Amino acid sequence: MNTSHNLPFVFIMQKFKIQYHIQIKKLEHLVSMRYLEVPPSIIKKIGGKFNVRLLCTVNNAITFQGGIVALGNGSGYISFNLKRMKEVGVKDGDVVQVLLKPDPSKYGMEVPPELLELFKQDKDGKKRFDRLTAGKQRYIIHYVSTVKNSQKRIDRAILLIENLKKLPEGKESFRAMLGLE
Repeated sequence: MNTSHNLPFVFIMQKFKIQYHIQIKKLEHLVSMRYLEVPPSIIKKIGGKFNVRLLCTVNNAITFQGGIVALGNGSGYISFNLKRMKEVGVKDGDVVQVLLKPDPSKYGMEVPPELLELFKQDKDGKKRFDRLTAGKQRYIIHYVSTVKNSQKRIDRAILLIENLKKLPEGKESFRAMLGLE
């Protein structure tokens, strides 16, 4: 990766803080998915790219980590699930205040302590994890994080990292990491 090419973009990312109002909408092709549109003018202000990790604050009530997905016509969107809507006290069609800032975290989400501990003990597993794409790294972090029980998080972390180490580089599908292939 040419890091000198990435420096100006990172510099831009560290400086923006954008606030706007937008209506909560439903994605037509995913009935249960709600989203907050990011208009083309804002996409331009954050560097003109969709592969951006953000901290998104809604109505000054909740802040969550997310990314922008292309919506079409230069617009993007950030997923806004029903749990978050309930936390904020809003419903479909409501207009909300959105504040976007760069996400300074390495992975775009908090790494569970169980996975961090595994990485300390399994250097080969950590090296393989570090060579994955950012999306696959987030998949592992998310999959481990989604259970409340610490032992289950440990079990998931071990399962994914052990399977990852067995896979040829470049062939790390989600199913294979879960041991389903």
